[in-house]
Amino acid sequence: MTDPTLDDARGVLRRSFGYDAFRAGQELAVTAVLERRDTLVILPTGGGKSVCYQVPALLLPGLTVVVSPLISLMKDQVDALNARGLPAAFINSTLSSGQVSDRLAAAQRGELKLLYVAPERFDQGSTAERLRKMGVSLLAVDEAHCVSEWGHDFRPSYLRIHDVRQQLGNPPAVALTATATPEVRQDIARQLRLVNPVTVITGFDRQNLHYHVIPTRNDDEKRTAMIRALSDRDGVAVVYASTRRAVEQITGVLERAHLPVVGYHAGLDDARRHEVQEAFMQERVRVIVATNAFGMGIDKANVRLVIHYSMPGTLEAYYQEAGRAGRDGARSDCILLHSFPDRFTHEFFIRSAYPERSLVEQVYSRLRHEADRTGLVTTSARDLLPVLSGKVSEREVESALRLLAQSGALATESEAATRVHVRLLATPDRIRRELRPDQGMELELLRALWRGVGKSISQGALVDVDGLPPGFGGAQGVFPLLDSLQARQFVAWERTGGGNRLTRPASALSVFRVDWAGIDRRRRAELSKLDAVQRYAYTDGCRRAFVLRYFGDAAAGSRCTGCDNCLGIRHKVEGTGTAARRRKDERRRVSRTARSATATSVSSDPVVGPDEAPLFSALKTLRSELARAQKVPAYVVFSDRTLAEMALRRPRTLTGMGDISGVGPTKLDRYGERFLDVIRAASDIEAA
Repeated sequence: MTDPTLDDARGVLRRSFGYDAFRAGQELAVTAVLERRDTLVILPTGGGKSVCYQVPALLLPGLTVVVSPLISLMKDQVDALNARGLPAAFINSTLSSGQVSDRLAAAQRGELKLLYVAPERFDQGSTAERLRKMGVSLLAVDEAHCVSEWGHDFRPSYLRIHDVRQQLGNPPAVALTATATPEVRQDIARQLRLVNPVTVITGFDRQNLHYHVIPTRNDDEKRTAMIRALSDRDGVAVVYASTRRAVEQITGVLERAHLPVVGYHAGLDDARRHEVQEAFMQERVRVIVATNAFGMGIDKANVRLVIHYSMPGTLEAYYQEAGRAGRDGARSDCILLHSFPDRFTHEFFIRSAYPERSLVEQVYSRLRHEADRTGLVTTSARDLLPVLSGKVSEREVESALRLLAQSGALATESEAATRVHVRLLATPDRIRRELRPDQGMELELLRALWRGVGKSISQGALVDVDGLPPGFGGAQGVFPLLDSLQARQFVAWERTGGGNRLTRPASALSVFRVDWAGIDRRRRAELSKLDAVQRYAYTDGCRRAFVLRYFGDAAAGSRCTGCDNCLGIRHKVEGTGTAARRRKDERRRVSRTARSATATSVSSDPVVGPDEAPLFSALKTLRSELARAQKVPAYVVFSDRTLAEMALRRPRTLTGMGDISGVGPTKLDRYGERFLDVIRAASDIEAA
C-alpha cells in the first residue's frame, strides 16, 4: 500500500468536507502529518485547525486518537463528523462503562477512524494499552497550549501526554492551538517531546474582527453599555462573564431588557447544559451569557458580537474567546467592557492558586498543632481562618493544603471502603406497600440492616457492609442497592471516614520538597499576563497591532481599519434621555452603513442582498427544521456561508448543488433534494 499523497488529501477534503481547496496553513500541516512528521500548528480561531488532523485520519491506515480538554468540544466535533457520514466517536466521563466498552470495541473492529479522548481518561485502567493494540497512526493534541505552564489554561493532566504517546506506540503527533506566544510554542514542543517538528503559523490577524474597549466605572455602566451594544448590532452574540453568579445576574438583566437570552455555566446539569447549548446553536435565542466553560465548546460560525463583561485574566484567553466571533469571515465586533476593579478579582485568584510561602508555613504549623498522635487532622480550611495571621481567604488556605499534599507533607485518606452510615426514612407500612416482589434484594437488605442494628437505624447507624450476609456480594453488591433505595427515599446513606493526615507529624516543613521558586515564577508569570490585558485596555495605539505583537506576529503594523482607536471612536457610556437616544440612533445608522460598505472588502464570502434575502431565510428555516429533527446544531447541516451561496447561485440540479462550497457527497445525498425543492419553489414564485 502506497503512502497517501496531498492529492489524496484534496480528494478527501472535497468528498468528505465539501471544500475545493485547503485554507492557508492547512496544506502544509496536512503534508507534514501525512509524511509522519511531528507537527505544531498555530492557526487563529476559525482557521480550520481540525481539518489538519481529520483529513489525514481518513487516509492513514489505523486509528487517530485526539486528546481534547472539553466534553462539549469533543461532542460538537464528533456530531459534525458523524453528520458528514465520517466514522468518529468520543469517550469521556458522560458515558457509562458499557458505552465506553462498546466504542472501544468499535475502534478495535476498525469501524472508527477518529477517537476523541479526555486526557484524564488515560489515568484510568488500561485505555492506552488497548488503543496501542488496535494500532494508532496519529496522536492529535487539541488546545495544546494546555500543556504549557506558561499558557493561559495550563492543565496538569496534559503533562502526561508524552508518557501516553509512548504507551500508544510512539505514533507521530500533531499539536494544535489558536493562542501561543513564542515562549509557549517552545514549551509545547518541549513538553510533548516533538522531534524536529514542522511548525505551521499562519498569523494571528483576523481582519474581519473589529476590536473595541468601552471604559466603565461600575456595573450599572457595564449593563447600560452591554444592552446598547446588543441593541445597536444585529445577529447572535456571546456575552462572557467571569463567574456563575455573574452569568445569572447578567442573564436576568437581558431578560428584563426583552432580549432572547440563555445562561451557560459549569454548574448546569447535563440535560440543562445540552438544552441551553442547542437553543443557542439553533438560534432559538439570540444571546448566550457564559463563563469560559462554554469557550472551547462553541463552534458556531455566524456569531456577530462577543462582549466581555469583565476583563479576562490573560490576553490569550481574551483573543481566543473574542475569536469565537466571525468564524464565517464576515464583519463582527469584539467588545471589552473594562473597569479597573476587574483586576482585583484576578489578583485574588492568582494569589489563591500560588500561595505565599509564609502562608503555607503558617498552615502547616497549625496542622501540626491540631493533629492527634497519628497525624490525623479534622480541622477544615474554614476552621483555620481565625487562627492565621493577616487577611487570608478560605480559598488561599485550601490552596496551601493542596500544595502540602503535592509535596507529600499531607495525605488525604479515602473514605472507608466498607463502613457506611445509614438512616431509615420509610415506615414499615410504606416498605410493605411500595417495594414490589421483583425488588426482593432491596427488601432483604432492609431486613438485614434492621437485624444488624435494630431501631437505631431510624436515627442513623454505622454499618460494616462486610458484616452483612454473604448473599449481597459485599460492598459492590450493597452500594447499588443502597443507591436505589435512596433514590426512592427509603433510606439516606453515605460512606464514612476520610480526612487529612500529616505524613510525618514530627518533621518540619523544610524536609519536604516544595518548589518555592517555581511557585513564585508561576505567580509572577500570571501577574505579567494580567498586566498585558490591562495595557491592551488602556492603549491609545492600534489594538490589533498590540495583540499581534504580543503573539510575535510580524504582520503587526501601526494602524488598522478595525479598532476603535484607529477609527477615532471614543466610547463613552451615556445616559438614557432623549439626546442619548438620538445619538444612539445616529450611531446605529452609521454603524450599519459602514458594515454594508465594508462587507465585501472584509471577506470573500457571498453577500446576500435584498433580492436573495427571502430565499436565504427559507433555506435557514429548512435547515432549522432538519437540525431539530436530528438533534444537532444548525451549522452541522449547512453553514450560513453555504446557504448564502445557494441563495445567490440558485442551483436547479444535484450536480449544480454539488458545486456549492461546503456541500460534499454525504450532505448532497442526505439534504440535496430538500434544499433544491426550496430553491425551485422560490424561483417558480418569482417567475410567476
